[in-house]
Amino acid sequence: MQQKYAFKDISIWVNKPEDFQPPLSGDATADVVIVGGGLTGLSTALELKERGVDVAIIEKNFCGSGASGRNAGHLTPTIGKDIPTILTMFGRERAQRLLHFADGSIEHATGIMEKYNIDCDYVAGGNIIAAVHAKQEAGLEKAAKIAGDLGAHVAYLDADHMRQKAIPKAFTAGIWEQLGGVLHPGKYVMALRDAALKAGVKIYENSPMLRVDEGAQPVVHCAQGRLTAAHLVQATNAYTNASGRMKRAVLPLRVTLFETEKLTDEQMSRLGWPGMEGIYSAHEMLENFRLTKYGTLQGGSKIVRSTLGGGLAEGYHEPTFKAMTQMFRDRFPELPDVNIATWWGGWIGLTTNFLPKMGTHKKHANIHHAIGYNGHGVAQATHSGQMMADRITGRDNQFNALFEELGFLWPPEPLTWLGSKALTAYMGNIDARVDKAVRRAAHST
Repeated sequence: MQQKYAFKDISIWVNKPEDFQPPLSGDATADVVIVGGGLTGLSTALELKERGVDVAIIEKNFCGSGASGRNAGHLTPTIGKDIPTILTMFGRERAQRLLHFADGSIEHATGIMEKYNIDCDYVAGGNIIAAVHAKQEAGLEKAAKIAGDLGAHVAYLDADHMRQKAIPKAFTAGIWEQLGGVLHPGKYVMALRDAALKAGVKIYENSPMLRVDEGAQPVVHCAQGRLTAAHLVQATNAYTNASGRMKRAVLPLRVTLFETEKLTDEQMSRLGWPGMEGIYSAHEMLENFRLTKYGTLQGGSKIVRSTLGGGLAEGYHEPTFKAMTQMFRDRFPELPDVNIATWWGGWIGLTTNFLPKMGTHKKHANIHHAIGYNGHGVAQATHSGQMMADRITGRDNQFNALFEELGFLWPPEPLTWLGSKALTAYMGNIDARVDKAVRRAAHST
């Protein structure tokens, strides 16, 4: 039966590369083996290779086929659930350090673009956490003040400022994160893959890890071979449960995204939005929107799905597509004649405290991990490469101690699944009340 919705199995951003690397076959060795060929794995490999370390990447599909090539392309300094929550949970000093890390992640990612001459359609207009109803505005203004007091590069935009920036009218106020912007994530991650191959990093694609023998020299087993190394880096993010290691460290949540057909010049004029800032809504379960350099509008999130047992939820889900089509119509009444052309999605790795997990195995000091970016991985995963390389080569890094011993594991199943269903239902109900108020106001005008 023909599908009602046009759906991409991976994303609009990436396709299987022409130089697909052969799988691991037989016995191989390296100084460091990295499991996972996304932004974390590639960035770590490039940092280590530059220091003269022999590096190999084990990737179950092709590098960039996971969240690194599926995301919405927002390069953002967002960290944690929100700034007031971070301040409450961790205190002022650690909150400031977390914000410094988030800002530093933007600077590091843009530095990587310059270093490797990466053309990824980057627009450095920042991102706006935007209200869609007056009920959300007071909380945003308070959060902006707290973030500013802690040293974050943010500004509160009231209704007048939003109109001065010609932000679409559905968004009534917001916190402007001035660092970062939007980019083409496929061009970004595939450029890192190319750079790693040119640098001599050994990449084994179509090589899912079956198990790891821990010890003085970790041994990674794949279907057709095994690789022995002095150090192992687990860079599996939302795929961590499926890897068989560090189960319950992250909860994989399926996120859905869409892209419209190309807008005409007249439609773009109606819309406004000349700065092309990324936009997140101030919902409990946020929405995201951005424009591309080639003239489409993209959006998504809002609805997340998980599975019992911590597996990866399937992507094609018509109830989600239908609900998100309504979301698109609600936010962009200026574009009644623009349709959604394509759907795709992927999985984010959610941690219990909404912060990344980066560290070293307590028993085996040669096994390291950088996972759990909670939907903010473009900047943070890139930055984690330097942090992992510093761990392995013994260099000081002011951020490496920041994420150690933070957060708990998710509880055993079925508690995690039941809890996630209850939490998403609770937050969804809050958002539904806001959305109903927005629709009532629209119908009364």
